[in-house]
Amino acid sequence: MNGLLYLEDGSIYKGKSFGKSGTAVGELVFNTSMVGYEEILTDPSYAGQIVTMTYPLIGNYGINREDMESTKVYSKGLIVKKLCNVPSHYMSNESLDSMLNKMNIVGIQNIDTRSIVRKIRSNGSMKCVISNENISLNEMKNILNNYNFNENLVEMVSRKSIAHIKGSGYKVAVMDFGIKKNIIENLKNKNCDLKVIPYNTPYEEIVKLNIDGIFLSNGPGDPKDLPKTIETIKKLIGKLPIFGICLGHQLLTLALGGDTYKMKFGHRGGNHGVYDIEKDKVYITSQNHGYAVDRESIKNKDIVITHVNLNDNTVEGIRHKYLPIFSVQFHPEGAPGPNDSIYLFDRFIELLSKDNNIKSA
Repeated sequence: MNGLLYLEDGSIYKGKSFGKSGTAVGELVFNTSMVGYEEILTDPSYAGQIVTMTYPLIGNYGINREDMESTKVYSKGLIVKKLCNVPSHYMSNESLDSMLNKMNIVGIQNIDTRSIVRKIRSNGSMKCVISNENISLNEMKNILNNYNFNENLVEMVSRKSIAHIKGSGYKVAVMDFGIKKNIIENLKNKNCDLKVIPYNTPYEEIVKLNIDGIFLSNGPGDPKDLPKTIETIKKLIGKLPIFGICLGHQLLTLALGGDTYKMKFGHRGGNHGVYDIEKDKVYITSQNHGYAVDRESIKNKDIVITHVNLNDNTVEGIRHKYLPIFSVQFHPEGAPGPNDSIYLFDRFIELLSKDNNIKSA
């Protein structure tokens, strides 16, 4: 069956369908990772997005459920140059095509993905419609024009009730904005006793949990879409140690009085060089974000920039000058090193271990 991709600038790409027969609409983005398509598709941070993989052959090692970041696919569609229909890997449970079909996700292959990436890099990420059910071009245009892109993506992916993951160590409240499984695993590896809480849990409920620290997770969308959550984080500042990753980094910055902005096409891939200023060391990092911290907005705040991106000098990490608070834009659990950035979880544990004398502040 034929597949069709229609972009908001009027561009049309024709290919061959795979996955579930259907039509999807979302933000078109690209990821430069050579591997990791199963982690990418099941990462809640990709909610509302249609992903183009830049590596030309996708699906060659199949699907391994052990490496999935959640129990479902959150990306609304997948675009590849060539799909491998005969995967080969000793841990493979099924093909990528089979997985997408089971999870009702639309895919298109035989697409010039290099052309799409050049277009996005020149014009910025854009809205699109992807279909493999032979609908007309006019129907696709109408779908795009009438779709409401102002949905609360975090509400869609965040858990609805508190989950307790028992551990023998420090008690940590994990604010779930769309958390990846591997982040939970890294906190568990540090023996943390975790209370994973919904994104909109009120401050009064959080302090009743009798915790030692706060973790702010990754997630999809614009951080400014969560004003109530930002106010909750403001109230937590000065009360407990806080560590944020990705969207959590952006929300923490906003709570500290800084600002964020939408990037032209974002950072999505497993090969981004990040310079740790305080350690004078470069790390290769995994990233997935379309928003960034405004450097100028934090100049006169009690904030220190700890990490910068070596490609575009964007802010990749901050810490508070006096309080036990820090965050990073990249994913230290993303394993491109594979363990290069795990020290950040160790840093969080060190903050939890100190007698900060701030809980009653």
